[in-house]
Formats: sequence, C-alpha cells, structure tokens
Amino acid sequence: MFNILFINLFFLCFLVLLLNAVCGSRAEVIDDLLGSLSRGVTFLEQQHAHINLDGAVGYVMLQAELKEAVRTWPHSDPLSWAQRTSTVALLRRLDQSLEKAIAALKENDPKYYREFEPLLSWSFWLIPQRWGPTDPSLVYSSTLSSECYDEQLSDKCLTLLLGTWKMNGTPCIVTKPCRDTMTRFGCPHYSLSHQLLYFMIGNMNGCSEMLKGDTRASRVNISELHYQQIYCSNMMKTNQDVVRHGLSEQTLDIFIENILICGLAGFSDFYKSDWLQHILRLQDAEVGCFGRDRDQTEPHHRVKRREKILPDGCSSHMTAVAVGALGGYLNSYLAEQDITKRPLS
Repeated sequence: MFNILFINLFFLCFLVLLLNAVCGSRAEVIDDLLGSLSRGVTFLEQQHAHINLDGAVGYVMLQAELKEAVRTWPHSDPLSWAQRTSTVALLRRLDQSLEKAIAALKENDPKYYREFEPLLSWSFWLIPQRWGPTDPSLVYSSTLSSECYDEQLSDKCLTLLLGTWKMNGTPCIVTKPCRDTMTRFGCPHYSLSHQLLYFMIGNMNGCSEMLKGDTRASRVNISELHYQQIYCSNMMKTNQDVVRHGLSEQTLDIFIENILICGLAGFSDFYKSDWLQHILRLQDAEVGCFGRDRDQTEPHHRVKRREKILPDGCSSHMTAVAVGALGGYLNSYLAEQDITKRPLS
C-alpha cells in the first residue's frame, strides 16, 4: 500500500513539475513575442508618415490579432493576466500610430488608398477560431520556375472583390482572367500567396460564390476553402525547402509572408517554434524593424511596385509581414491554453 501511494505521489509531483515547466516556457515565449512587438510598434510610431500601404496592412492584421488576443486571453494565473495588461497597453499604442499612418497614406496615395481602404480596417480581418494542419498530399508534383501572376491584374482582381474598382462599385465580381489566374495550379512563391489572399479576402468580404462561373469538370468538387488548403500545403513545402537550404536574404521575405497568411487562414503547423526564433533574430535591435540593410536604399530582392525601403534601410514590407506573423504566433500560443478552441474538421 505504501509503495502504491509513493508511486502515485511521485507521478503527481512529476506532472506538476512538467506542467510548470511547460507553462513557464510558454510564458517566456509570450514575453519574447510582446517585447518584439513592442519594438515593432515603436518603429511604426517613428516612421508612420513613411509606411506604404502593404506595410500598413500588415500592422492592421496585427491590430486585429491583438484585439482578438485581449478578448480571449485565458484567465489562468497572475503572470498571464499581467501579460494581458501589457498587450492592452501595446494595442493602445498601435491604435494611435496606425491612425496617423493611415491618414498619411490617404494623403500621399489617395487612389491606391481608396482601392484598398477596406483592408485598412482591423474588423475586416477574421482571426481563426479553429485550427488545422496542411496536407502534404496536396503538394504539386512540379512547379513553374517563374512567377505566374501579374501584379496589376492581381490588384484589379482584388478591387473587383472589394467593390472598389469604381466609386460605389458592385463587390464580389469574379472575371474569367481573375478566376483562371487565381485557380492556376503549379504557381510558386508570391503567386501562391496572392492566390491564397484572393480567396481569403473574398471569404472575409462575404463573396460566397467566387467559383460559380467555373464549369471545369476537374474542379467541380474544389471549394474556396479547399483552394486555401492546396495553396497553404504548397506554401508549407516552400518554407520547408527554404529552411533546408538555409534562410537567405532572397528567401526571408516569402518565408515570413507564408507564415503570416497561412497562419491567418487557420493552418497551425506554420507556427513552429524554431521558425519563430528565425523571425525574432531578424529584428533590428536599434530601430525595431525587420529586413534592415544599413547600406541599402533601394529594393533588392523583392520586385514589388510599392515596396518601400525606408531611409534607415528598413524594409516596409518585411517589417509588416513579420509583426503580423508574430501576432499570429501570440494567438496560437494563447489558443493552446484555451480548451474551447477546436481543430479544423
């Protein structure tokens, strides 16, 4: 009897120690995330007049993620609640600096601002309530060696979904060129992320019949959500390849962008702890941005019409996708502590 009690007590103590270690480790990661995000918001506070639209959208995604984090923060212990208090203060700073950044965008690029204004509201971006993994069986057997989309067409397709293609335009319009481009299989890199964004934005804008005009027999059973799973499964393969070959200046941006967008689409396997460490190490300790090159004043690895290298050598785009990805990590870690979160069915 004594031996049984001793063994039970031993295992109970072991479980308590293990739980404390896991919770302690998670609390430390959340501290790291909040510290990094605070530096990222400091950067926005200093550079709000110079951030481009892509950069602002990344920060707006972060704003939506932080609001969701504050709303759903688990009531677990005083340390966790203190972290929530820090997040509330961080969100207040972000709200104020984003308001200034968006006002500057409206003044500096009024046409582009009007076309993509819906994306500059945090309430547009839906935060996943359920999570699930990607599917390796959906990875393409081969991919094209070059991008297969045109950025001007991509922008046009998005404005047709948003209804901003003209004043008081009808939303949820899907033209044949848009559908053909956004459902084309075998596309690599930024083409994949734009295809995914197209379906995500359509879904968030309430466009429930985006595939209505697709009469191809081979696509009859593929839904909007299935396209998202196909694209993120291939984006996962991209990231795995990037890590296997070693992260480089040329691959960092797409690596982080894939984490941001597929995480926002609800694919939890993008939130790998070692990938998080890769992102955290990229942050410039001095100014808080990501992708800083002190000798660089022009874009060098990402061909993007509105990419902007700021005067201090920071990449507006990489900073935006990094802070957005980190906000996704925060919600992912909080969801692990919340038993009400269910995996994707």
